[in-house]
Amino acid sequence: PYPPSAAVVRAIQEASQHKLTRYPDPQGTVFRRRAGEVLGVDPDGILCGNGSDDILTIVTRALVGAGQVMRTPYPSYILYRTLAQLQGAICEEVSFESDWSLPPRFAAATESLRLVVLPNPNSPSGTLVPPDVILRMAEQLPCPLLVDEAYVDFAETSCLSLVARCERLMVSRSFSKSYALAGLRFGFLVAQPDLVTQFEKVKDSYNCDALAIAGATAAIDDQDWLQSTQTRLRRTREESAVALRQLGFSVQPSQANFLWCTRTDRPLKPVYEQLKSAQILVRYMQYPQWGDGLRVSIGTDAQMDALLTVLRRIL
Repeated sequence: PYPPSAAVVRAIQEASQHKLTRYPDPQGTVFRRRAGEVLGVDPDGILCGNGSDDILTIVTRALVGAGQVMRTPYPSYILYRTLAQLQGAICEEVSFESDWSLPPRFAAATESLRLVVLPNPNSPSGTLVPPDVILRMAEQLPCPLLVDEAYVDFAETSCLSLVARCERLMVSRSFSKSYALAGLRFGFLVAQPDLVTQFEKVKDSYNCDALAIAGATAAIDDQDWLQSTQTRLRRTREESAVALRQLGFSVQPSQANFLWCTRTDRPLKPVYEQLKSAQILVRYMQYPQWGDGLRVSIGTDAQMDALLTVLRRIL
């Protein structure tokens, strides 16, 4: 809900004056070098993408063929299923347990399995599978495991350090959430360098433009801004969760920048529609065997107060 770092705006303005007459660096080298320093990873193991959706597309295109299997948890990000379908592949969805843990068969080896994708933290639940559990799964699997960490900057832990320990484990990141740059479209992958070399063969030639590379480099360089924003959002997230529970919602403890809110005493679609009519937008989601819920993104304190005020009137 907050604007990005002022350094990002300055970097984009400067790039617009000097870098638009030539094609951008197809590898985003300046970003890879700075991100490697900030995150403590090998720059050669970083692949830049036009948002993390582009990263997911590249990885799926490279690893999964027609008739082969891509495994994901359920419920989670619906793009995974679409990417498998575009490849003519089978999307095998393994349901979370009732406590949002993963059953043993999520890591089971099958003959046609070519890729496993795990959003961590997950959407819509905001829950997190511990890194040690993910490492064990990656070591059991016969194929790469991509951990989609789009929301990880709001969490307490990450799988980034595991990439160097397991050649089958990869991590994708997004600048859309924690860096407030959804409109810039920039994401990246951290994997073993030899895998990144192969992925570069199937990506679009210039999949990241010069302004996005400049802005993302400035963003990851300003870790003070990131930490300040993390602190504000986490505090607002916890305060909002308490207030929503007081209104009768069951609110899943969240490691993301949203809250998954359910209740059994009334249907939630009418609540969603009444919020929308009051110009308050939350996400209504419904899943077979899981029921429905409201995924509430964390806004500013004033925005969350407005949500709670309208909810009190509705309820």
